[in-house]
Amino acid sequence: MFGFFSDKFNNLYSGLKNTAQALVGNVVEEVDEEEEMSDILLDNMEDNLISADIGVSFAAELTDKLRNKSEKLKKSNVRNFLKQEFTNLMNSLSDNNLSYKDGELNIYFITGVNGAGKTTLIGKMAYRFKSANKKVLIAAADTFRAAAEEQLDIWSKRAGADIVRRDGADSGAVVYEAIQKAKNENYDVLLIDTAGRLQNKYNLMEELKKIKNVIDKNAKDNLREIMLVIDANTGQNGLQQAKVFNEGIQISSIALTKLNGSAKGGIILAIAKELQIPVKLVGLGEKMEDIAEFEPQKFIDALFAE
Repeated sequence: MFGFFSDKFNNLYSGLKNTAQALVGNVVEEVDEEEEMSDILLDNMEDNLISADIGVSFAAELTDKLRNKSEKLKKSNVRNFLKQEFTNLMNSLSDNNLSYKDGELNIYFITGVNGAGKTTLIGKMAYRFKSANKKVLIAAADTFRAAAEEQLDIWSKRAGADIVRRDGADSGAVVYEAIQKAKNENYDVLLIDTAGRLQNKYNLMEELKKIKNVIDKNAKDNLREIMLVIDANTGQNGLQQAKVFNEGIQISSIALTKLNGSAKGGIILAIAKELQIPVKLVGLGEKMEDIAEFEPQKFIDALFAE
């Protein structure tokens, strides 16, 4: 971890109560002390796990493992079992730290559907990098939605970052111009905003692929993350979004916004299980500084805090 986003994660202890209840509390509460294993009990537990947005296959896998246990179920046993399974899953992923190299241009290709919180996340990232005395440039490559560019312009000014904005221009041309400016003027960070019109999946993916090609041709070694932004409250829809974007441009990481207070944080586990993509950033509120690098063990500890 580089410290840009590492001082806010403890806020999750208070903000994950709803997710903890959905993902752990509701499942454990199905069990009476020393309860005999039964199909009804396991079915109820599986339903609760599915409702907590961890995915049907993972929920079934967990309850099958419980079914094969010989001892009677206790609340404490179920809690410990879930905690170990979640920990094992999170430990199976690649590094959760945001990629960054000192002394080089670091490009972050930010994508996601409209309304997920992309623009706000980029503003927060810009602010935190600027707070660490990094020179930051933003590329406004969602060129067909004027409101997006206006909003990004406002965020860039608030963060103290520079911006390349060409309303209505070709998105690839904007990214090309931003890369050249970032290289020529020795920027540390380039944040690229993109369109998110998932209604026309083919056109969107072609546009994103075009931007990726521009980066590959002009600054391939500087691309640190292809980051998908997901609203935590979308639950399983977020998993479907991740599948679509990953098929199109091979996502390297997830940023989960609006996690504070959400009951659907189980999507972190679903994405980890099905796609093996790590969550690297989480949005924790509306303030400029309300962003943190994701820390798996603290997330697990927050879920099981009593």
